[in-house]
Amino acid sequence: MNRFALLTAALMAMAGPALASQCPGLMAKIDEAMANATVDDATKEQIMALYESGKAAHEAGDHAKSEADLGEALTLLGM
Repeated sequence: MNRFALLTAALMAMAGPALASQCPGLMAKIDEAMANATVDDATKEQIMALYESGKAAHEAGDHAKSEADLGEALTLLGM
């Protein structure tokens, strides 16, 4: 049982950075999409607010919130 707990802890520790790396990829997709976006100004403001919130959450280590905010921004961009 002790080995199982250690193995589980080690796998979880390695998974954290892997999941964290999704946030920058989502931010890059938003940056790219905004260059050619054809949405109105109010929607652009919403997208950028979600982007900034997602970026701040990522930097704070809250990757679930970051991915949720960035995903919502991508949805507003039609992605």
